[in-house]
Amino acid sequence: QVQLVESGGGLVQPGGSLRLSCAASGFTLDYYDIGWFRQVPGKEREWLAAITSGGNTAHAEPVRGRFTISADNAKNTVYLQMNALRPEDTAVYICNLYMSGVDYYGQGTQVTVSS
Repeated sequence: QVQLVESGGGLVQPGGSLRLSCAASGFTLDYYDIGWFRQVPGKEREWLAAITSGGNTAHAEPVRGRFTISADNAKNTVYLQMNALRPEDTAVYICNLYMSGVDYYGQGTQVTVSS
């Protein structure tokens, strides 16, 4: 059974940092790509970053240089390091797996950037 569990969100001041985790089970990262998205109520889900099974990464322009995706295949976990956070980064952050024609999403973790 595929499961994605995000953690690491919270309240942080502008300019601060957080590291989000996406713990995967039911499959191995050795063979699949994982993406991070974020969702703000009333707006479309926004793609942020992705990492391939081979370790190649891509980041969306709004977060490039501030956010970094990485993976620890031994722990079957994907991370999103977020630096220089801004109030507009406030959202629910969700990880995603696309497997055999199906999109899987975790429940998300809330990130709030505010002073």
